[in-house]
Amino acid sequence: MPDYLTVLERASQSHNRPAVTEVVEALLTAEKTAKKSKEAHIFPELVGTWRLKFFTGTQKARQRTGIVLGAGRYVPDWVKVYISYSETAQISNSVKLGFFTLTITGPTKFLPPKNILAFEFLRINIFVWERLIYQGYMRGGEKSAAEFQEKGLQKQPFFAYFLIQRDKIAARGREGGLALWARENETREQ
Repeated sequence: MPDYLTVLERASQSHNRPAVTEVVEALLTAEKTAKKSKEAHIFPELVGTWRLKFFTGTQKARQRTGIVLGAGRYVPDWVKVYISYSETAQISNSVKLGFFTLTITGPTKFLPPKNILAFEFLRINIFVWERLIYQGYMRGGEKSAAEFQEKGLQKQPFFAYFLIQRDKIAARGREGGLALWARENETREQ
């Protein structure tokens, strides 16, 4: 296994995590490797629930020199952030904090061979103690859902996946940040 994959494997766990700088470097290496190999993936490889383990933000550079990555961060174990993809090409993003859960959902479209997944969050659900207390549309709701497939990529949020494996995925977001998720049923919590 290449060194960068070993680092990402350790980063996707809850113990013995590598330094943040090592994870960022491993993600960048994985991205460069994927660009060279040009391996195309298919949407069914993403179907399932993934727990966010690590992410970076971006910083606006004073001189227009491109995207500058912000500091990377591990998601604390007591905060559970999930992304799920269904076989019906729907995305669900949820944050669980104690007894409170916020979930947003919407349609997706996968664009091979660049492994880009565009999405739009259109519905919101709020749960307290697993009881639904609010649900509704956001961002134009039903009208936006009908227009989603027609919109160009420049008008939609997206992830450009550069690592898709059975137990982990990694992507660069539209704004330039990086993220690493572990498959929820593969997560080794200790």
